[in-house]
Amino acid sequence: MEEKRKRLEQWMSMHADQDVCVAFSAGVDSSLILKLACEAAKGTGHTVYAATFSTRLHPKADLAEAKQAAARMGAEHLVLEVDESSQDAIMNNPVNRCYLCKKYLFTELKSAAARVGAAYIMEGTNADDLNVYRPGIAAVRELGILSPLSELGITKAEVRALAAALDISAASRPSSPCLITRIPYNTRVDFDILEKLGQGEEFLRGLGFQNVRLRLHGDVLRLEIDRQSFKTLFEQTETVVSYMKELGFPYVTLDLEGFRSGSMDIGIRDKT
Repeated sequence: MEEKRKRLEQWMSMHADQDVCVAFSAGVDSSLILKLACEAAKGTGHTVYAATFSTRLHPKADLAEAKQAAARMGAEHLVLEVDESSQDAIMNNPVNRCYLCKKYLFTELKSAAARVGAAYIMEGTNADDLNVYRPGIAAVRELGILSPLSELGITKAEVRALAAALDISAASRPSSPCLITRIPYNTRVDFDILEKLGQGEEFLRGLGFQNVRLRLHGDVLRLEIDRQSFKTLFEQTETVVSYMKELGFPYVTLDLEGFRSGSMDIGIRDKT
C-alpha cells in the first residue's frame, strides 16, 4: 500500500508542471486524485481545477458536496452545465449509453480545460473498473484523459484505504453512480422518474441504510440494500412501502441478493 501511495504521489509530481483539471464528482476516487493533485501543485504556482458536471442524472446533493470538498482541498471549482436531454442517443438508453455519455461529458470537459489553460485532464477510473462492464472507459481513452488509478493498478479498496490515510472525508462515502443505472437498458430516460428514484434512495439513507439502490422494472421497484440490514428494513417495512408508494411506485420488493453494483448489467457483461 505504501509503495502504491509513493508511486501515485510521484505520478502526480510529474504532472504538476502545468495546470491540471480533475473530473470531480466528490466520490472517493476523484477525491483521492484531487487531493494528491493539489498537494503536488503546492509551491509550483500552478492551479488545480475541480470540474463537476451539473446534470440531472446525478443526485443534486453531489454538486453541493463537490463544491465544499474542492474548497477544502484548495482547488478552484468549475461547474459545467450539461444537458443530456439534448443527446437523443443517450436518452434512448442503449447498452453503450455509458460510452455515449462519457464521450459527451468529457468532450465538454476538454473544452473547459482548454478555456482555463489546463494542460492535463484526470479522472477516477480505478483498477477494479477494468474488470467489469464499463464502456465509458473507451471514450475516456479516446479523448486522451488521464486515469492514474487504473494506470497504476490501484483498486477500489486501496483507494478507500489511501483516502482514509489522507483524512479525505469521502473515504467511507458510498458510491453514487449515474441514476440511469436504476432503469433497464433500452428504457427511454424519464427525468421525473429518475428524480423520484433519487429521492427514494435519499429517504432510505436517512433511515440509516448506507449502500442503497432502487432499480425500477416497469411497475416493480426493486430495493437493494446490504444483507445485514434486512432485519432493520423489515422493522420499518410500513414506513418504507408507504413512502415509495407516495413517490408513485405501486409494487415494492426487496432483492434477496442484497446490494451489488452493476446488477442491471447481468446478461450484458456475459456478451462483452
